[in-house]
Amino acid sequence: MTVSAPDEPSAVLDVQVTVATAVQMRDLGERLSGLLRAGDLVVLSGSLGAGKTTLAQGIGAGLGVRGHVTSPTFVIARVHPSLGGGPDLVHADAYRLGSRAEVDDLDLDADLATAVTVVEWGTGLVEDLADSVLAVTIEAQAGPTEAADAAAGQRTVRVRGWGERWQQPEAVAAARRAATEAAASS
Repeated sequence: MTVSAPDEPSAVLDVQVTVATAVQMRDLGERLSGLLRAGDLVVLSGSLGAGKTTLAQGIGAGLGVRGHVTSPTFVIARVHPSLGGGPDLVHADAYRLGSRAEVDDLDLDADLATAVTVVEWGTGLVEDLADSVLAVTIEAQAGPTEAADAAAGQRTVRVRGWGERWQQPEAVAAARRAATEAAASS
């Protein structure tokens, strides 16, 4: 799946890594959380079972939020309050939403200023909620033995950023470092 840029022809931040395990995917989320701050919007895309929720779990762990981060498919959105004075985590799933009007009904923008907002399946629906967007695309690389098991196999993770926030050289360098260190971890 290709993530389209909200308003810009190309992303300033654009890094791609291979993630071999769920542990590495969570580690990537934890490392990325160190870059995130209140007001940040993260849009996750990929097929079913690609690892979007696993990445969100890592972000939640890194932010130090209350509650176990699980797939919000049936409740659409969950707020996980910070346990340490940092930003809350708003974790939403747009899989069952068919229009921007349905996204508006969730009032995700109401929490945007005080939270990191992570939206699974949000491509094309939520990018205009924030001036800067961090888009993470996860593609499973299923080999012959893994084809029947969507949870197995390596993933190609592409992290792209648009907007002023992700044009800052230090943010770009830190995001690249986080992605490559997570991919190299065991």
